[in-house]
Amino acid sequence: MKIKDLEIQGNLFLAPMAGLTDRSFRSVCKRYGAALTYTEMISSKALHYKDKKTARLAYIESEDLPVAAQIFGHEPEIMAEAAHLLSTGEYAYYDGCALPDIIDINMGCPVKKIVTGGDGSALMKNPSLIYDIVKKTRAATEKPLTVKLRAGWDASSKNALECALAAQEGGADAVCVHGRTREEFYTPPVDLEIIANVKSALKIPVIGNGGIFSADDAIKMLSETKCDGLMIARGAVGNPFIFAEINARLSQKEYKAPDISEKIDVAIAHAELMAADKGENVSVHELKKHVAAYIHDVRGAASVRGRIFACEKFEDMIDILSELKNSL
Repeated sequence: MKIKDLEIQGNLFLAPMAGLTDRSFRSVCKRYGAALTYTEMISSKALHYKDKKTARLAYIESEDLPVAAQIFGHEPEIMAEAAHLLSTGEYAYYDGCALPDIIDINMGCPVKKIVTGGDGSALMKNPSLIYDIVKKTRAATEKPLTVKLRAGWDASSKNALECALAAQEGGADAVCVHGRTREEFYTPPVDLEIIANVKSALKIPVIGNGGIFSADDAIKMLSETKCDGLMIARGAVGNPFIFAEINARLSQKEYKAPDISEKIDVAIAHAELMAADKGENVSVHELKKHVAAYIHDVRGAASVRGRIFACEKFEDMIDILSELKNSL
């Protein structure tokens, strides 16, 4: 798949997810076939004020490329500045930080603290502001520029097409559409028709997002929307193997699902990657949601998850996983 002048070797992308898509998870998903991964949401205003903790979210290793850096905000000038800082590396306070391949603008996050500030999916209430943000940001970076949208704010304002056209006119190189409104968050079925409508109207690539938890879900979205690529979010948590599963289906190859032992091995490898990057004290807490998802279908998983969530030491978490594997 090609976005602007960037050739991406595949069309399955790991979606940006706050608190989840750090370097360790991106690396694991790439290992199993994610063609492009995204950072967690990065505050444009925090970059403007040179917040080092925020800049850490944008840390990228060259071996993990291609990676898109996603920014959020609602002030065109600040968003443009953030895109420039990320594109040039001026934000990077950490040695060895690679530049992102793509700058992505978040216009889809439904979380209350984000939309209350006028960011995320709140931007879909104002297509003219979307145009202004994209136009100014486009002028600030030579990197491919993409936008992530939702179906709309609520059922009475499904305006993804209007917003996507505004983004295209402003200079976006691709658009991703999550087929649910902000009010729907993640619960109802995904509206594939609205993704299809955006795809048929735009000249730039359109990526479909929402409700992809299996190869069947992926094929259905591709078939019914004709979108150029897919973005996978919660379906990859605890299941980075989903990329291999979908790629196998697309290439009509046999796919062998991992057994429980392999899932535990990957969970341990994921944990070790995070610990090397963030330290054991931080990782033991951030890993809990990942590890619980890796072992959700293990016999007696509820009891094991309880022990995992009670962990205060990294080595205890690894011991629990090793013990679980040896009991199989």
